[in-house]
Amino acid sequence: MHLPVDLRSDTVTRPSAAMREAMASAEVGDDVLRDDPTVQELERRVAAMVGKEAALYVTSGTMGNELALMTHTRRGNEVICGRPCHIQEHEVGAAAILSAVTLVPIDAPTGTMGLDRIHDAIREPDIHHPETGLICVECAHSSGAVQDIAYLESVKALAVEAGLPVHMDGARLFNASIASGVPVDRIAACGDSVMFCLSKGMGAPVGSMLCGTKEFIERARKGRKILGGGMRQAGILAAAGLFALEHNVARLDDDHRLAERLAQALRDVPGLHVIEDQRDINIVWFRLDGERDDEALVKQLQERNVLVFGPSHGQWRLVTHMDLDEEAVEYAVDQLRSVLA
Repeated sequence: MHLPVDLRSDTVTRPSAAMREAMASAEVGDDVLRDDPTVQELERRVAAMVGKEAALYVTSGTMGNELALMTHTRRGNEVICGRPCHIQEHEVGAAAILSAVTLVPIDAPTGTMGLDRIHDAIREPDIHHPETGLICVECAHSSGAVQDIAYLESVKALAVEAGLPVHMDGARLFNASIASGVPVDRIAACGDSVMFCLSKGMGAPVGSMLCGTKEFIERARKGRKILGGGMRQAGILAAAGLFALEHNVARLDDDHRLAERLAQALRDVPGLHVIEDQRDINIVWFRLDGERDDEALVKQLQERNVLVFGPSHGQWRLVTHMDLDEEAVEYAVDQLRSVLA
């Protein structure tokens, strides 16, 4: 076990020695000039894995999502999404700043928007109304829940009937596939575009992928340049993404099992309640009884070498990842139990 035990996110992992070696030996070129062979290989391989025509390597999940909005929509459009979702809650209002669109959030605590609510949110033609430009879904949802494939396919069918594209924020797409047993390309087929992160459970230090049709990706590539996301010898980073795809996909199930071990231990802590309907992947949410000084609790745990974020809307989140093991989880639970006592 290595201290501190960091449960803040699966973004905190460090690249392994083997991943660093792959990065150091990567063949590179100028990606803006389309000369970087390692980036090109990553994009080809990713597109094939998720069943799309093309893919684009971007610096972050936020960039991938916002490029999707920029590419799918026109200024003044409305974008239907769940509340909460990452695009609405955690991307600094970028949809309004970069794409000049309005988000139309539908209550969906675990990511499942009612189909009737989506249908009712789609604008009818009227000179007084903005036009609906896009529907966004998130799978796996940041609540830790994985949407049922039949639901996602129903959203896509509804969108097709309405003549609208669907963008899927699949930051933890491979977690969703492993947790549900549904092939990743079938999940991705529910979006005209899909984004997923290499820097979460996959363990790469940088990067996300945006996937879609060739025409969509070409337009998104220009949008990436507009945002300052055109990188030069990016193959050094893309090599980490290739390594992650080759070595770190199947092991995501280890993170899920460790999260269940964490949840099981937390269920025995007095005054702590695991939120059971958000327990599909490597995220454990819980509530605490009574009123507490949240900042003080975070600081006390930090002093005991356990790193956590404070609560959001009264819910605490712990995330397992490849840099943790059962000993680390048991240590963290012991420290939390001691602090709460």
